[in-house]
Amino acid sequence: KLGKVDAGNAISHILSIVTTPELLLGLTCYGIGAVAYILLLTRINLSVAAPAVSIGYIFSVLLGYFVLKETIPLTRVFGLGLIVTGVILVVWRK
Repeated sequence: KLGKVDAGNAISHILSIVTTPELLLGLTCYGIGAVAYILLLTRINLSVAAPAVSIGYIFSVLLGYFVLKETIPLTRVFGLGLIVTGVILVVWRK
């Protein structure tokens, strides 16, 4: 889309990339997520919060299945089950 990059138009290409709405939205979401995670760590131990983040893998697979109509192989379902089991074991309180 941007064409060939050379010494004369490198700065304009960089500015075109940096000001892309999709990139700015992605960076904003990433920043909000980072701040939310830092705030979460002030309330919950890292040993509980870090494994719980792996639940994001579950959501990404479900998003791919329902929105993008991707197939989920049996091995991936098994792996997702292991992730869920691991998170439950880590965050379970006696």
